[in-house]
Amino acid sequence: MWQVDTNGGLQFEVNRSNGDVSSLVFNGVEYQGTSKASGINSGLGTSQVSAETTSDKYIKITVKANSLPITQYYVAKPDDPTIYMGTYITGEVDPGELRWFARLRQSILPTGVHGDVGNTIGSTAFEGSDTFRCSNGQTRCKMYTSDRFIDDQIHGVSGSNVAVWMIMPGTVYETSAGGPFMRDINSQTSSDQELYWYMNSGHVRTEPKGDQPSADLDTSFFGSLSIQGYVPAAQRSTVSGSASGVPTEFETVVHWYNDKSQYWTKASNGAFKSPVMKPGTYTMKLYKGEFEVTKDTVTVTTGSDTKKDVASAEPNPSVVWRIGNFDGKPLELKNGDKIERMHPSDTRMGTWGGTYTVGQSSARDFPMALFSKVGGTATVNFNLASNQVRDLTGGRPSVAIGSWTGKDPGAPTLIDSRGVTRGAYRGYGEVYNWTVPASALKTGQNTLTLGVYGSGDSKFLSANYIVDAVDLQGPTAS
Repeated sequence: MWQVDTNGGLQFEVNRSNGDVSSLVFNGVEYQGTSKASGINSGLGTSQVSAETTSDKYIKITVKANSLPITQYYVAKPDDPTIYMGTYITGEVDPGELRWFARLRQSILPTGVHGDVGNTIGSTAFEGSDTFRCSNGQTRCKMYTSDRFIDDQIHGVSGSNVAVWMIMPGTVYETSAGGPFMRDINSQTSSDQELYWYMNSGHVRTEPKGDQPSADLDTSFFGSLSIQGYVPAAQRSTVSGSASGVPTEFETVVHWYNDKSQYWTKASNGAFKSPVMKPGTYTMKLYKGEFEVTKDTVTVTTGSDTKKDVASAEPNPSVVWRIGNFDGKPLELKNGDKIERMHPSDTRMGTWGGTYTVGQSSARDFPMALFSKVGGTATVNFNLASNQVRDLTGGRPSVAIGSWTGKDPGAPTLIDSRGVTRGAYRGYGEVYNWTVPASALKTGQNTLTLGVYGSGDSKFLSANYIVDAVDLQGPTAS
């Protein structure tokens, strides 16, 4: 074993044969779990593992896997209870996931990310092997511990006066997949407490629980350590400008990506500046919350800030009524405040389907998802004045008003993963529109019925869709 003492309370060991982290001792207490070691995926297997001291103070351990396209680095600084890490990969790994996770002692660190949402102890699997039900009807899944990448620079697990943190500073997500709103597993509580950083679908600090450490971790010293793939700030640049057209009540997000890298930032008072980016040409997107409102391109060159303004191109039609907000998130709708942390069948969920009456109901009365085999349809009751009885547009699949039924828009592009039952609500952002003929409408009360085209499996695994917002476009009453 390579044994490292940071002189900051943390000692750790790295296996000389395979690069596994086999011991994590902080202030004399062993936190490494008892079932398996910590490391990349299920382990790198036989590897070339070397250790050296650089700049007379940094300890660098290099792990080059023999059968995988991965080089993993572990770096220690004097008087700092942190393991700094770098992962360099030149190809895909089986099963297509790249994650580093610490397997820790659950008896000492019982509380996972977002509390017990990923704690499967004493529960029974009911959907696949990763979604569980407790005896009280509550549900658990490791996916419920996830957060959006744009918000997730630090997460941790904790116990009595101690916590272990995974810190993802700066541009750490630049070669991950999925964009700013991607979410993935952060922890799972079972016989061990597992703390994750998913790179494709970090740093570990162990210190007194107290205040959460800063996510602004300085890794610039990596430039002196010969870390493969590391690009220092001097070889990068930024994009700055103004983002306009997004109403102030919504989060304004700017996103850059190409086939090699991705970056994002939130605008403040309409102004933005990107993280330091690698040179190249990027697609540039503007989001109202998580709803894409325009797209452009920009070229970044080394050493100079690129100025690039961006403006929303979202249409602003006249609407008779609207339920929810077109912001890419269903959180304001019924059960939307719970879906990230529990299964749709959880006893804490409200009913699905239901009736919404324009002018009387609130967004919380309209379901954030509809399923073909459970929960029923959603209906919207609304009144029209005589000047509003004309051909109108609006809705989501499937739709019917009176004797009129909207055409099946066809199946959307399938995402090869369970979504809503694992706490996810994002798709590809399809927007569906139908023209409602005047003959289907009448002065006075009308009813819109929304259901689901498609079949699928049973109950909450049946064909379904997430609702962002629903509106009926047309003139105001006169």
